[in-house]
Order: sequence, then C-alpha cells, then structure tokens
Amino acid sequence: MAHLEVNGTRLHYEDAGTGPALLLLHGWGTSGRVWYSCLPDLVRDHRVITLDWRGCGRSDHPVEGNTIGGVTADLAAVIEELGVKPTVVGSSIGGIFATELALARPELVERVVAVDSPGYWPSTGMLEQVRDLRRQLVDDRAGTVAGWVPGWFAAGAARELVDWTIRQLLDSGVYIDELFTECTAYDPRPRLKELAVPITYLHGELDAQIPLEVPRACAAETPGARVHVLAGCGHVPHQENPRAFTAALREIA
Repeated sequence: MAHLEVNGTRLHYEDAGTGPALLLLHGWGTSGRVWYSCLPDLVRDHRVITLDWRGCGRSDHPVEGNTIGGVTADLAAVIEELGVKPTVVGSSIGGIFATELALARPELVERVVAVDSPGYWPSTGMLEQVRDLRRQLVDDRAGTVAGWVPGWFAAGAARELVDWTIRQLLDSGVYIDELFTECTAYDPRPRLKELAVPITYLHGELDAQIPLEVPRACAAETPGARVHVLAGCGHVPHQENPRAFTAALREIA
C-alpha cells in the first residue's frame, strides 16, 4: 500500500506488475478494491495501478475539490508523479474522469476504456432520478445506498458482493455527493470529436443504470471509437464476471 500527496490531498494507490501500464478508476463511492478479482490476471503482463480517488476508500475525504475537474487534476498529478503513460480504465463516473483527462491532457494517456460510463445520461435520461438520489442521500444515506446498489448488478449476483459494495459506499465521504449535482449539467458529446486518444466503451449488456444507447451515442461522436458489449453483465462487469472483463480488456490494452 502506498500514498501520494497531490493537490493537498493524500491519495491511496496500489501498484503491482510490470509491462504496459493500466490505471484503474473505480466508480462513485467505492474504492480500488473493486478491481481485486481482476488483478491476478492483469498483473501477469501489465503494470496495474489502482487508485482510491479523493473522497473515497482509503484516500482523504476533503470538503473541497470533489468535482470532475478536481479529480481529473488529481489523476494528471498521479500519472506525472509515477512517470507512466497508462491506459486509463474508468468504471461508471470513473469513465467520465478518464475521458476528461484524455481531453485535457492527451499526452498523459495511452488510451481510454470507459466501463459503463454514464456520459450524458444523468443530465437527460435520469435527470430527476439523480436529483432525487441527491436529496435522499441527505435524508437517509444508509437506506438510500442499500436500496440503490442492488440495481447495479444483473440478476444472480451474489448477495455478499452487493453487501460488500454497499459497505464501501458507506465508508466513503459525504462530500462526493456534489458530483451528482455537477453531472446533472454534464454532456461530453459536443467535445468528443476533439478526443485525440483511442477510446473503447466497454458496457454490460444488462446495465439497468445506463442503457446501451449511451455508449453507442458517445461512440458515434468520437473518431475511431469502439463499443464492446459484455453479455450477461450489469453496471459493474469487472465485479460480476472478472474473467470475461479481463479477457475483453486484454484485447484492448
């Protein structure tokens, strides 16, 4: 285990393996632990860096900087400090961070893999749901998280996996909720034509949070983009079917 101090915030990361670098970014409120089932395969021939971004997991939970721009700036600083040019793999909102990093600092990124990334959906297809979620987290954080997280997974996911994910969210800081407010006005599509880094949209076939139309619409705006659908998976395919996920990622990176 190791930590880096960037932008006044202490970030936890793990770094293992040798070969082409992967930087794995978790989704809202979880931590780098969500990648654990994938690591034994990936570290065989990749350098794999998992990061708890600010406000989450074992990193600091600061009041300030919990924005897309703030997290993106942290990622740039981490990459520069570690001296790598990774493929950045971002789950859910982590896919937004990866995309924004590639738009802002393409020289730091080999390629992007956006895993079930919400893209423009929080500001369009689920706008009222996101606003309600933001309010409910204030009124009953534990109950809201417990009711929401099971829908991340396709039918048949182990209850233990769902419960473990809930615990990670409840262990993270409350200030990251500001990201929901920001996402209600977020739409990357007008800028995706400027993306100079290769991107693949890796998406669970059965994602009940973000429909397949979202990665397909984003890919249509992005030169050279690919969409890869993982059969039988929901919103977190790297946790639901790590073997299928790592096989797909290996094709890309």
